[in-house]
Amino acid sequence: MSPALISADACLTQVEVARWRNGELSSAVDQVAEEVPIALIYNGISHVVMLATPSDLADFALGFSLSEGVLHDKSDLYGVDVVLQSQGVELQMDVATACFMQLKERRRNLTGRTGCGLCGAESLDQALRLPAQTINLSASKILVKSIELAFKTMQSHQPLQQATGATHACAWVSTLGEIQLVREDVGRHNAMDKLIGALAKSPVQPDGFVLTSSRASVEMVQKVANAGISILAAISAPTGLAIRLADTYGVTLIGFLRDNQFVIYTHKHRIQF
Repeated sequence: MSPALISADACLTQVEVARWRNGELSSAVDQVAEEVPIALIYNGISHVVMLATPSDLADFALGFSLSEGVLHDKSDLYGVDVVLQSQGVELQMDVATACFMQLKERRRNLTGRTGCGLCGAESLDQALRLPAQTINLSASKILVKSIELAFKTMQSHQPLQQATGATHACAWVSTLGEIQLVREDVGRHNAMDKLIGALAKSPVQPDGFVLTSSRASVEMVQKVANAGISILAAISAPTGLAIRLADTYGVTLIGFLRDNQFVIYTHKHRIQF
């Protein structure tokens, strides 16, 4: 059976499979997560095409634009149209003229140059996309029991993962350990961008932390640091560069989060034992 035609809301596709289990072969139907080319277009100019799960696309448009420095504030985005095409989805954004001119200049400077190969950046400094200032080191403390509670309840907030086993999730968690916002995607970076976009539009309290089902790569630390988020807790491991970046820019980085255990790599003063 061929996968169904993708629509903007189609995050799942049913496929017929042959399953080998306990020495027997049988026919079954599986649900698989969709991965769709999504073009981000600013004032009529295509900037980048990402492969992502076609859900929460308005959040993705805003979050990507903020975390990548295309926009400086949510008010710089005047509107976004989600346009379904035969081969994917276009996110057509109307943005502030000043932001658009900066984006055009960035693209002009890249033309004909050999970049570092990371996200189209032309230099190592640009690739790191560091925040203008460090995170407030006096930010509210988080109780250990709040981190443990969020871990225990995270899976119940991941319907796509439960259905397919193929998606990551990023969640905004209150200081009490309550999961308030969750965004899922086949890509961990996309899930983080969707969450950042949702947070920018949400009235949730600014105190809290981000919990991710993925490893803590440097890009994940970059995105929370640029969003002014002080704590990132990851279920998997961090990288060395992610730890150094988190330490320099004031992000409390937690990895290997499991039942009743985790590792704090930087700025442990924010965790209350």
